[in-house]
Amino acid sequence: MHRILILWAVVLVSLISIAPAMGAQPPISPDTEACIECHLVYHPGIIADWQRSRHANTTVQEALTVQGLAKKVSSGQVPEALRTTSVGCAECHGMRGDAHADTFEHNGYDIHVVVSPDDCATCHAEERKQYKDNIMAMAHTNLADNTLYNDLERTILGKMAVKAGRLAIEPADASTRAEACYYCHGTRLTLAGTEVRDTDVGELSFPIITGWPNQGVGRINLDGSRGACSSCHTRHQFSIETARKPDTCSECHAGPDVPAYKVYKVSKHGNLYSSHSSGWDFKPVPWTVGKDFSAPTCAACHVSLVVDENGEVVSERTHTMNDRLGWRLFGLIYAHHQPKSADTAPIRNKSGLPLPTDLDGTPADTFLIGADEVEARRATMQRTCLACHGTTWVNGHFARLDHTLGVTNSQVRTATQLLETIWQKGYAQGPAKGGSPFDEAIERRWCDTWLFYANTIRFNSAMAGGGDYGVFDDGRYPLSSAIMEIHDWLKLRDMAEKAK
Repeated sequence: MHRILILWAVVLVSLISIAPAMGAQPPISPDTEACIECHLVYHPGIIADWQRSRHANTTVQEALTVQGLAKKVSSGQVPEALRTTSVGCAECHGMRGDAHADTFEHNGYDIHVVVSPDDCATCHAEERKQYKDNIMAMAHTNLADNTLYNDLERTILGKMAVKAGRLAIEPADASTRAEACYYCHGTRLTLAGTEVRDTDVGELSFPIITGWPNQGVGRINLDGSRGACSSCHTRHQFSIETARKPDTCSECHAGPDVPAYKVYKVSKHGNLYSSHSSGWDFKPVPWTVGKDFSAPTCAACHVSLVVDENGEVVSERTHTMNDRLGWRLFGLIYAHHQPKSADTAPIRNKSGLPLPTDLDGTPADTFLIGADEVEARRATMQRTCLACHGTTWVNGHFARLDHTLGVTNSQVRTATQLLETIWQKGYAQGPAKGGSPFDEAIERRWCDTWLFYANTIRFNSAMAGGGDYGVFDDGRYPLSSAIMEIHDWLKLRDMAEKAK
């Protein structure tokens, strides 16, 4: 009882201290007010973030009156009960309770812990629909359901031990996987029961959720939906500004496997961002090139609704994110056309492996977009480029990228031919003999050629990055060195065999 009295005293003082800020906001629903009364004490950072959010400072009804490109609520029908107050705790954590496996009774309210994209779709239906078609939304399944990727993951994350004189690799435990590959790809959330905790307001029951916490882009949620809007629009401000800044994308795209952020930082675009972004305005919708910002960020090229100073649309807003991309630079094992479907698990090359190309580079065309679609997507991307660059510059840039894709694929083919010879001679146990293509040192060196070096060269070219990433820093120098090492390793084994 003493603790409860102290708690309510703190609550009253806190409410008085924020009264001016609260008074400046639109009406708050009684249910959200009840949440704030306690969580202002226990989680003041959450409440402060929410108070700064657009959700806290407008009502859905006001947002629905916005016309034209500035409109942010894309759902045609929003429940009347949600229209007249700010969008607060109860509005997000109390919706669609029957759909969420983690719904539980909490101080007289039925709430769920994990807010999903299907909850956000109540107001943002179009964005939700677009994201559903995004390869990111399938990131968990595309990794978990691909046996070849599972094997690569096992050899990277698994526990290594020497048994009977040989190196053995055991599968990684769930905790390791959750903070490694599935940190970005997204975990599968499941309800594992409930637990009772002794809190300052007495004993309370809470759900136990395996795979939590996680904000991976392909997270499988407790209502069956895929994805996490908070991957980019971080809780609880859900800021457009945060989503538009490259730092957000860097959380998963830092490299060396997907080195977009590090390449961007040393590019001329990244240089301009570092020098001038303090004077840019990241909040307006639509986003005006030349006025709000003067050099692209990740969002400007891949996501945002961009207009020129006359209000003409340069790029439509999209949450599909690869619909401006014809080529998939990330080599698996070779750069290739984007997949037709966000669900890549069914892809099989001509050898039956779950890869978008064969080991000789032949694309699995049945599963990939065609040349016409590649050109259409390139034209969409080039409209953004042309807002700042002349046609000659833009055409020259993409011609150089095409050349780079061809050369890196050729180099990877050379490395792969050497490894195939190693497998054929029995110097390593490849997939044809039931072995893993990733669990021996020479195979791992082959992985370096396409997973790190070729990828870095491609991303450096695509994003007009600094020359060092194209040459010495995970670029052409280590790529050529790795090919030499594989070649010399093979020749040394040949010599050893002849000497027997």
